[in-house]
Amino acid sequence: MNSMRLQYSPVLLVVLFIFGFLSPGVASLGVNYGQIADNLPPPENVVPLVQSIGATKVKIFDANPQVIGAFANTGIELTIGLRNELLSDMQNPDNALMWVTVNIQAYSPATKIIGVAVGNEVLTLVDTSFRNCLVPAMHNIFGALVKLGLDRQIFVTTPHAINILALSYPPSSGCFRQDLIEIITGIVSFHNQTGSPFFINAYPYFVYKDNPTEIDLDLVLFRPNDKGFFDQSTNLYYDNMLYAQVDAVYSALASLGAMELLVHVSETGWPSSGDENEAGTTLENAKEYNGNLMKLVDERKGTPMRPNPELNVYIFALFNEDLKAGKNSERNFGLFKPDGTPAYSLPLRPIAEDNGITILQTYESPDETTSTAPAPFVEEPPDHVPGRPLAKPTNGPWFTLDDTSPSSWRTRVSEMSAWLDLQLAKSEQNLESILREFVSRFTGSLRDWYQALGEYRQLQFVRVPLASQAMGYIFREFLGDPDHIYKQARQEFFDMHCCSLKRKDIMFHYKRMS
Repeated sequence: MNSMRLQYSPVLLVVLFIFGFLSPGVASLGVNYGQIADNLPPPENVVPLVQSIGATKVKIFDANPQVIGAFANTGIELTIGLRNELLSDMQNPDNALMWVTVNIQAYSPATKIIGVAVGNEVLTLVDTSFRNCLVPAMHNIFGALVKLGLDRQIFVTTPHAINILALSYPPSSGCFRQDLIEIITGIVSFHNQTGSPFFINAYPYFVYKDNPTEIDLDLVLFRPNDKGFFDQSTNLYYDNMLYAQVDAVYSALASLGAMELLVHVSETGWPSSGDENEAGTTLENAKEYNGNLMKLVDERKGTPMRPNPELNVYIFALFNEDLKAGKNSERNFGLFKPDGTPAYSLPLRPIAEDNGITILQTYESPDETTSTAPAPFVEEPPDHVPGRPLAKPTNGPWFTLDDTSPSSWRTRVSEMSAWLDLQLAKSEQNLESILREFVSRFTGSLRDWYQALGEYRQLQFVRVPLASQAMGYIFREFLGDPDHIYKQARQEFFDMHCCSLKRKDIMFHYKRMS
């Protein structure tokens, strides 16, 4: 029986298997889930979209019970927002305790709540009446967490706009606005006491939009470039603007004596569309910014000034939100359209499963010229759209797992994924048609598994919005014992005689990897 085989060096496969696919984890990506729209899918249908981009953290802007409940038992880490208009009430400790009891304790631990974001960009609002409420509210929310025994697992912070800085260039000169120093000092003191991160909303897009003739696009889109600069005070080199913005915040914090605080990027993104006078608001720029940002996150590096802690980032935003006020760009920051289809394709990135196995995942934008929007949220199988495969092709490749040992199944599944990627790249067919052809090429145990799904689940398989989800089903079905695979691959690596390393050196590298 002929099956599709790609040519790899067996030695290389084993090494990649151990040091690549079975890495101890991957960097976590966050995403902001806003809901200022009237056409979004229900929260329970949003969870698969979050998982499809490899996001392990979500930040929401209010304590919507449907949203909080939807993330129960998913393992996704949730940071819940407390709206600005509630800050005044939270100055009363009893109100804060009630809010935490109703909106946090009631859902924990089923929903993995890791943080409370008290207010949003409070210090830079036109309405300054909220400012004096902010620090007392943060203290009272944290005090409520302490009373309920949740303070060790849930942090309290508040997101700031980047214009809390008076100076941001060069990064070593970063300092806070004088009119905000007193209140920021109180916030920094709170962070030092509680160990919580400092949240900053950093958008290189806005800097470029306001100065398109002076700011180089390569610098803001994370492109390889020679347009960067050295900070003369630190001799650190910056080749992208986001790092420069974050390090300016680190410098400002250091000026207040807060040398150890961690800065998290609570919002960053790029709009895929905008008004005519909004420079750079194109789909290609949005795709490049967020795609390169994801690659940067996966490198698990920090900034030039703080290289050791990896940079925590929340992309803004999950969806285009049609009811947002302001310029057209404000309604087009989403990675997804309201119907659940990607706004644009993003690159392959590693995803850490709960069992520690790392798989590769991507998501693709459907061909809008040839396909209607897929139905990622199937409630019941339509009678007229069966999930059965196409008629069996007359020539290969065929896909099987039966002609090789289970230890090689991961490689075989990777080959199937490569075939799908090739079809998506060269074919004019939509994803559903490609997946129907894909399953028509199953033989042996793969075919038996697919047929046993039944018509409804077959339909769900071929109608998934993302090719990576289809491969994820196969991965979980046939590679369901990761500990066994890991130990077996490790032993195969140790047993190789081609390696010049001594066994103790191999064990040293293995321990580092673990």
